[in-house]
Amino acid sequence: MARQLYELTGAADLRFSPYCWRTRMALVHKGLEAERIPCRFTDKALIAFSGQEKVPVLVDGERTISDSWAIACYLEDAYPDAPALFGGDAARATTRFVNTWADTRLGPALLRVVLPAIVDHHLDPADHDYFVTTRERRFGLSVAAIRAQRDDAVAAVLRELTPLRQLLQDQPWISGAAPAYADYSVAGMLQWQRLVDGDALLADEPRIREWRDAVLERV
Repeated sequence: MARQLYELTGAADLRFSPYCWRTRMALVHKGLEAERIPCRFTDKALIAFSGQEKVPVLVDGERTISDSWAIACYLEDAYPDAPALFGGDAARATTRFVNTWADTRLGPALLRVVLPAIVDHHLDPADHDYFVTTRERRFGLSVAAIRAQRDDAVAAVLRELTPLRQLLQDQPWISGAAPAYADYSVAGMLQWQRLVDGDALLADEPRIREWRDAVLERV
């Protein structure tokens, strides 16, 4: 069976999910190829075989793995002779902290910035009502109210980027001398933002932008 990666897609087949980008980067890092299969927000039946409703989903032979972190761990363990995503147990634990920070702090802050642009420009019509309803329920705010708070949302993201900004003054990659999964965890979030909202957010963050672009050049 060919290796397959089920990815979120929006309008015009834009693949903007930060979690799917992490997995794409991890596959490239490992030198592995996968057929990329588009999956809309409401295409729950397409990935029902995985036993859950979210992408990315990786099918590798007889194995089906969902969740970007679980996929990264699987790839590291299943392909030990390929370049390491973590670099040992201690580095895996540290990378998980970075991944968790990106998921629980940076990602939610970015969502408040990018949500209006996703609604306005990047949804398949079949997904529009589902996306708006679920996200307004999550925030307890209308899309219009979230849009009106953009300046505060951007300021919040820039505050969240403080540790990354400081780290990158002293070393080229989050992972040290070479990029690895810690870099992909964060760069995936910033690629999501760039694809749906443009580059204005990082206009005054040249070092972070340079690092993000260097990570993406490897995909």
